[in-house]
Amino acid sequence: MKIIGRLLKKSTAISHKRINRRHIDYKNQLVVLRRLLQMAKHTKFGFYHNFSEIIEQSDIVSNYQSTVPINDYEEFYDKWLYKTIEGEKDNTWVGKVKYFALSSGTTGSPSKRIPVSIQMIRSFQKTSLMQFSILHELDLKDAFFESSMLAVGGSTKLIKTGRHIEGDLSGILKKHLSLLVKPLTKPGDKISTIKDWNEKINAIVEKAPNWNISIIAGIPSWCIMLFERIIERYQLENIHQIWPNLEVYVHGGVFMGPYEERFNKICGKKVFLLDTYLASEGYFAYQVSPEKKGMKLLVNSNIFFEFIPFNSEYFNEEGELISKHNAITISEVKLGVDYALVISTNAGLWRYLLGDLVRFTNISEREIIITGRIKQFLSLCGEHLSLDNIHSALEKCKQKGMQFEPEFTISVDLVAQCHHFYFESDQKNSDADKLIKQIDRELSKINDDYKSARKYTLNDPKITIVPSGTIYKYMSFLGKEGGQNKMPRVLNEKQSQQWHSFLNDNV
Repeated sequence: MKIIGRLLKKSTAISHKRINRRHIDYKNQLVVLRRLLQMAKHTKFGFYHNFSEIIEQSDIVSNYQSTVPINDYEEFYDKWLYKTIEGEKDNTWVGKVKYFALSSGTTGSPSKRIPVSIQMIRSFQKTSLMQFSILHELDLKDAFFESSMLAVGGSTKLIKTGRHIEGDLSGILKKHLSLLVKPLTKPGDKISTIKDWNEKINAIVEKAPNWNISIIAGIPSWCIMLFERIIERYQLENIHQIWPNLEVYVHGGVFMGPYEERFNKICGKKVFLLDTYLASEGYFAYQVSPEKKGMKLLVNSNIFFEFIPFNSEYFNEEGELISKHNAITISEVKLGVDYALVISTNAGLWRYLLGDLVRFTNISEREIIITGRIKQFLSLCGEHLSLDNIHSALEKCKQKGMQFEPEFTISVDLVAQCHHFYFESDQKNSDADKLIKQIDRELSKINDDYKSARKYTLNDPKITIVPSGTIYKYMSFLGKEGGQNKMPRVLNEKQSQQWHSFLNDNV
C-alpha cells in the first residue's frame, strides 16, 4: 500500500504540472464537436442529420445547431435511443453500446437508460485522474495517499437485460477500474453489490474500524448519515477518532451549503470539501480548489456544451423549451445568468437537454455552479423563484441566527395560492412562524418578481415541521434510499400528492 501511495502522490504532482501548462479555450470545444461528428457521421443519426456535410462547413457550430434539434430524454428515446437500447449497431453512436446507466432523475419518475459507450468510460477515467491531480495543491501528508477511498453510492451489481448490460453508473465504472487503484477503494466488491441500502450501510459500519479512509465521495445526506451511524455504533465523539487520515470529501448531487454545519459537527478536524458535477450522462466539471466557489467546466473531455438562458424568451411558465434550435456556446455566456445545459457526448447523446441549470461565476476560468433544475422552480404567480434564490434566503436566515435542519422540501398550494415549506426538526419549541416570516423577507430582497407577486397575488407562505428522519423514511417508502437518489427541493403536482399522502398515513 505504501508503494502504491507513493506512486499516486508522484503521479498527482506530474499530472498537476502537465494540466496547468495547457491553455484551454473555445477552440477546444470546436475540436471536440468536430471529433464527435466525425466519429458518428456513418451512424444512422449522423446520416439523417448530414454530419458529413456539417463537418465540411466553415461555421460548424451554427450548421450543427440549425440541423439537429434539442431533445429531452423522452423525445430522444422515442425517436432514436430505444433502438440503441435494443442493440442496434451504428444507431446513435458508432458500433454497439453495451452499457446503460440507470438514472431515476427526480423522485417519482421512471428510470432512464443513459448510454455509456467505451469511449465515454475512457473519458470518465481520464477526468477522474485529472481531478485526482488537484490533491497536489492541498499539500496532503504521505499518510493520506497510503490510505483508502470510500465511495458511498448505489449497488454496483450489473444486470444483463436483452442485448445490453445496465445498472448504476458506479457499477459500470467499477467494472473498468484500474487494477492499480482497486485495492485502495472501499467498501469492496461484496458490500458494493448489496442492493438494500440499510443492509449496505450496516455492512460498512461493521467494517469501518478495519479501514483507513482518507477520502470519501458521495451525496451529502447519505454520507453524513453514514458518519453518524459509525459514531453512534462505536460511541465516538467524531469520525476522525476512527479515520484520523480523513482529509477530503468529494460531494455532489445536491447543494452542500445546508449540510456544512452538520458535517463539521461530526468531524474532529478540517476536511477539504470539493464539489463535483458528475452525472450518468457525463463528467462535466469539478472544483479545482476549496478556495474557489465554482467548478471548472471540462471543455476538453469529449463533451460539447451549449447553454440556453433560463428566461421567458426560451422557456414557458411550465419550464418547457420554446425553440428546439436556439442555444449559445461557451464563447457567448455571461456572468450571473442561469442557463439550461445542453450536451452532445461520445456516447451518442445529441443536443440533449440535461435538465440542470448552471451559472458562470468566472468566465475566463470557465467556472460554474449548479443553481437548480428546469422543472424545480416556483412560479405560481410569475415569481420565478429558483432553487438558488431559496438556498440564498436560507443562508441569510442562518446568518441571522435562525435554527433549522438541512432537509427540506417545498410544494405549491394552488387553493391557498402560496408556497408550502416543509422542514425537519425534533425540537418541540421550534419557532416555525418566525422562520417562515424571515424566509419570506429574504426572498423578497433577493427576487424582485417574488416581491411583486407577494404584494399583489401570492399569499403568505406556509410552514410545516415534520419529525427528523421523515424525508429519509419517505425515500425508503419510495424504494429510493441511498445511491444517487435525492429528495426534490421543489415538488411537482404528482410528487406533492405522493408526499402529502405519505405524511397523512405516516406522520
